[in-house]
Amino acid sequence: MSPNSYDAIVVGARCAGSPTGMLLARKGYRVLLVDRATFPSDTVSTHLIHPPGVAVLRRWGLLDRLTATGCPAIHTYAFDMGPFVIAGSPGIAPHALSYAPRRTVLDKLLVDAASEEGVEVREGFVVEEVLVEAGRVSGIRGRDSGGRAVTEHARVVIGADGIHSLVARTGGAESYNERAPLQAGYYTYWSGLPMDGRFEAYDRQGRAWAAWPTNHDQTLVIVSWPYAEFEANRHDIEGHYLKALERAPQFAERVRAARREERYVGLAVSGFFRRPYGPGWVLVGDAGYNKDFITAQGIQDAFRDAEACAHALDQSFTEKQSFDEAMGEYQARRDEHAMPMFEFTCSFADLATPPPPEMRQLLGAVHGNQEAMDGFARVIAGVTSPAEFFSGENVGRIMAGAR
Repeated sequence: MSPNSYDAIVVGARCAGSPTGMLLARKGYRVLLVDRATFPSDTVSTHLIHPPGVAVLRRWGLLDRLTATGCPAIHTYAFDMGPFVIAGSPGIAPHALSYAPRRTVLDKLLVDAASEEGVEVREGFVVEEVLVEAGRVSGIRGRDSGGRAVTEHARVVIGADGIHSLVARTGGAESYNERAPLQAGYYTYWSGLPMDGRFEAYDRQGRAWAAWPTNHDQTLVIVSWPYAEFEANRHDIEGHYLKALERAPQFAERVRAARREERYVGLAVSGFFRRPYGPGWVLVGDAGYNKDFITAQGIQDAFRDAEACAHALDQSFTEKQSFDEAMGEYQARRDEHAMPMFEFTCSFADLATPPPPEMRQLLGAVHGNQEAMDGFARVIAGVTSPAEFFSGENVGRIMAGAR
């Protein structure tokens, strides 16, 4: 195979990789997409696609495919703080709904969409090495699903290969704004736990949990505690999971009436930004940027990266901009958009530290003010920037309304 046989090789075929490949193929580029998994297959995930991500699926022509899987829509986000509940709409018409598909459903849908656009998809492909020639990433070496050694070259290798990205390591991607894990969370799926189109979250003094509907008439329930308790609690996950729910007796009773369908799955993640490009390589999704899962932004972040990365590479391939100029803009816009949510998520996920009195006072004032409750729900959904919602002007308006 001659060098530069592909315009792009994408390593990783889930929420960042498949859309990036699909969008490049739509622009006429030759793309190879590889993943060690075969689809459908599962992966650790919060599942949630907030309204901005749903709007992207509609723009790509894929939303009807998702709804056809029977994944239920979510129209209300409710945050139970103990003394009061804040309930609001996560979006604004016509983008007012969220969905939380199983990854066995969503990822297969995205891989198929990429293939239909002409992307060459190789499942069960293990990348063993990212090739570097004369200081520039030039391709990959690995083994296909039959175990055959394969080497491929491309103008650019795109790392959509997660937080432990081989592409990032090979390229020497610099990390910044790093944050240690703040919480540990475990989830499973329950049948017989109807949600009626609601996402429900609970905050109870060092414990937080949330529930939302997904495919197959099941509900995902995730329970979190401070990361400092990870080692002490990991030997009895189910016991600590169920004990936490007892802090909201009515919800615990609903779970006792339901049936657990699968094993418990756990996660605890660090936060970071990485420089998402270098000679011959680019990063998308959580290979380039990651934060705590409590605000469930990962899928729509991946979608946003896919669009921005495909545009930047097109600018470079067509010589409208140099590679460094196009990818520098990609990084700057990503960081500008992501930083307020990154900081808000870190503060929100710190279960070991109670919210400051002024935050408790503000949330108390939000309660009962439907416009403010919608605004808070839309912050969690990534529709409204935390910087906008928590601005002095908006906080003053909310507090004045409460008085």
